[in-house]
Amino acid sequence: MRQGIVIGIAGASGSGKTLVAERIVDHLGADKAIVIQEDSYYKDLSDIPGPDRGGINFDHPDAFDHGLLVVQMQQLLSGEKISQPIYDYRTHCRLRGTKRVDPVSIIIVEGILIFSLAQLRDLMDIRVFVDTPLDICFTRRLERDVTERGRTLDSVIAQYRETVRPMYLQCVEPTKRYADILIPRGGRNDVAIDLLVSRIHDMLADHHQGTGKK
Repeated sequence: MRQGIVIGIAGASGSGKTLVAERIVDHLGADKAIVIQEDSYYKDLSDIPGPDRGGINFDHPDAFDHGLLVVQMQQLLSGEKISQPIYDYRTHCRLRGTKRVDPVSIIIVEGILIFSLAQLRDLMDIRVFVDTPLDICFTRRLERDVTERGRTLDSVIAQYRETVRPMYLQCVEPTKRYADILIPRGGRNDVAIDLLVSRIHDMLADHHQGTGKK
């Protein structure tokens, strides 16, 4: 029997998906909600020479191991713990260790392309698209990649022009049609967050009634 509720949060890189997810967890409590990031499921590139890894298109669905993500989501929904991959953005490789994730009532999965796979969409009870202007997304991505991921200014700008923006228009934005809710301004949209959290509380109550839990 399915033992959890899944909230999918998609949108452009830098749109504010992570902040939306974190605010939901803050409202519900870390004992009830966890966040599964699509980025953790980037394919391991350790078999590719280091200098060539930067040329990979990281904004295309083929860059992700969505099959593993689906399997591990199903395991969590079955009440099983998972060993989640840990991805190193600096080397574009998975670390040898993994992260233990235990099942909880609310599973939030967030990422740019989580709506691109029907198997993954079908696991979601609510699908949210964070709809932020691309100029704001670019500024946020630039600051993040330089300060947190050790990237150079020129490399971030080049990647954005060559793959990030084109792939958003080709692969990410079209998945907006699968969303149940559009959130402008991301995690700073208090009204949207409050409405979403209220809906999740209602679903939790219905879920607990259906399973006989209190």
